[in-house]
Amino acid sequence: LAIGMVFLLLTITGVVGNSSLLYHYLFLYFTGYRLKPTDFILNNLIVANFSVLFFSGFPNSMSSFGWYTVYSDIGCKLFPYFRAVGRGVSIGTTCLLSLFQAITISPTNSRWANLKHKAPKCIVPTIFLYWILQMLINVVYPLFLSSKLSNRNITNKKHLGHCSSVRHEDTKDLLYAALIASPDVVCFLLMLWASGSMLFILYRHKHRVQSIRRTCISSLSSPESRAIKTILLLVSTFVFCNALSAIFRIFLAILKNPNWFIVNSSSLLSLSFPTVSPFLILGRDSNVSRFSFTWKRNAKFCHLRRNM
Repeated sequence: LAIGMVFLLLTITGVVGNSSLLYHYLFLYFTGYRLKPTDFILNNLIVANFSVLFFSGFPNSMSSFGWYTVYSDIGCKLFPYFRAVGRGVSIGTTCLLSLFQAITISPTNSRWANLKHKAPKCIVPTIFLYWILQMLINVVYPLFLSSKLSNRNITNKKHLGHCSSVRHEDTKDLLYAALIASPDVVCFLLMLWASGSMLFILYRHKHRVQSIRRTCISSLSSPESRAIKTILLLVSTFVFCNALSAIFRIFLAILKNPNWFIVNSSSLLSLSFPTVSPFLILGRDSNVSRFSFTWKRNAKFCHLRRNM
């Protein structure tokens, strides 16, 4: 019952957060606001988050409350599959968002300046290809998973909660663990690089304004500090949630018979980032908007001061 309540609480919170973020962009769209390329990335993140929440949170909640029939053969094949695909796309989309932002705010004299005009055109193809990649990587779920309620006579089974899978050799399990972990590792490294680049650019910008008068320095330092803190919060939350989730997924792949703690922890951790990320993005959008507005306002103010 306690585990079911935790699953249900995380799922409802995640649905409310992603629905609020979706309503935010729908409101902007229908009020005539022209969506930016980052808005398309965030809309894809919402779809991926909903996939994880609906195909992991609700089935686990129902089974914890005693509705075990939800994990029939079809449920054991489809629910883990769409959860894994949504989780992978969620990680890849967050990585893509960081890369696009790092390219966007890069100085005009940097090596990434030429990508500023090309990057928006690559967003939709990149998202489409990453969906295809995750669908192909996680195809092992519908191939090898079955329900414990089924009458199949399979003696060599690995028990994964209410589902079970065919047990393979250790070498195949290690190869599969490396396969499912490799996209996550690449995304982690790329996001760390992109976030570090953004922090370095903001840090250089903060020192560059030291030559401006004191009135301009005091008004610029606050939004820059907020932007730096927001980036650090996003990166730390992303790495913490998804790194732990990836570790437990590897345990599920290589262990012969993982216990209930590993199985439930893996499912709970898969819900963590889709639940928390919309609230972080909503807070980040307000900070970035405030930063841009304040920077423009102060730039005009300093220009007027120089001409006086």
